[in-house]
Amino acid sequence: MALQRAYELMIIVDSDVAEIDIPKVITRTEGLITDEGGTVKSTDNWGRRRFAYEIDHKTEGTYVVWEIVTETAGLPNTERQLRLADDIVRLKLFRLPEKEAAKRGLFGEPEPATAG
Repeated sequence: MALQRAYELMIIVDSDVAEIDIPKVITRTEGLITDEGGTVKSTDNWGRRRFAYEIDHKTEGTYVVWEIVTETAGLPNTERQLRLADDIVRLKLFRLPEKEAAKRGLFGEPEPATAG
């Protein structure tokens, strides 16, 4: 069994994308993740939010966050495809520390919470 790694991916969908088309962007992104061998553990659509500062002449966008488990080091193809996509304003992919991933239950059962 190869080493499992946990990642969190956040994208900001362009405000020009209609609300009704957001699920299509989410489905397309999940397809990229699974095609690259990743498993989507959760998808969280935060909805449309205002930016702290203007990005590419835009002031708001729709934020979507995924928790992903994969044996691949990063998701280079997914990341590249999202960077090239016209409907994605920004993206951030980062590896979750093992302890945090275990606490969130991404590798199986969640770790019991400890006091302190």
